[in-house]
Amino acid sequence: MTGRTSPTVRRRRLAAELAKLRRETGKSRDAVAEHVGVAPSTITRFENASAAPPVMTVAGMLDFYGVSGAEKEMWVTVARQARRRGWWSRYGDTIPDYFKFYVGLEEEAFEVRSYEPELVPGLLQTEGYMRGLMAADLHPISGAELDRWVKLRLKRQEKLREPDAPRLWMVIGEGAIRTQVGGPEVMAEQLRHLAEISSPTGPVIVQVLPFAAGAHPAMDGSFTVLGFPEPRDPDVVYVQSRKGGMYLEDPPDLTEYNDMFQHLVARALGPEESRAMLESVADEMAGPAA
Repeated sequence: MTGRTSPTVRRRRLAAELAKLRRETGKSRDAVAEHVGVAPSTITRFENASAAPPVMTVAGMLDFYGVSGAEKEMWVTVARQARRRGWWSRYGDTIPDYFKFYVGLEEEAFEVRSYEPELVPGLLQTEGYMRGLMAADLHPISGAELDRWVKLRLKRQEKLREPDAPRLWMVIGEGAIRTQVGGPEVMAEQLRHLAEISSPTGPVIVQVLPFAAGAHPAMDGSFTVLGFPEPRDPDVVYVQSRKGGMYLEDPPDLTEYNDMFQHLVARALGPEESRAMLESVADEMAGPAA
């Protein structure tokens, strides 16, 4: 996004370039590691973006690959940017390490396409829904820790109010809108929020996949596809489990998940039909007016 610079995206871009340079120059990981004084496994971590390399180490790697002049200076600058701390680092243990990488990617994404069968996506959750969700967890948190967790999620939502807000396209299962999280009043508020924020031509599109749609290719779970403004930053598919997250970047995986998302879009109710369903279920949740 034009108003943000995510160190995570810079790290990913640098990792891809370092891996490409090593392949093109025919260097082994062992040889590179010996040249810059680190373990071969550390080179692997630099190349898969699981670690941000020190600036001087990057400079040494570039020298070893024969990169000099303006090109070297450009990648050294990217390396320096990649080591900056994102705003999410202030939340410490509130956010798991595997999800910090996702937040960094999300921060610079220009499009987020997501399928959620059982819950409202985090970027669209109301505070009441967030608290109800955590209260139902196997290990619920409370007090200051819960407040910090809610603040983090609300902070992620701030981007939706910025001039260069990313486009959100969310397909939500009917089960997600009928499951009462936090009680009927909280759920009614959440559904009305979804109906209000969704627009066929706006930055947020919400479609409901009804039970009547039957079996479909994504029945094994949720996923998110993040798209970026720079062509050199390919899409990323994120699949989360309770214990961690998986990031997919290979072209066949991207094609499969993008095709699957389009299949879900075609099977789901249209944006206007979805809005009507959200409002109808919200009225059911709220009950008759006093």
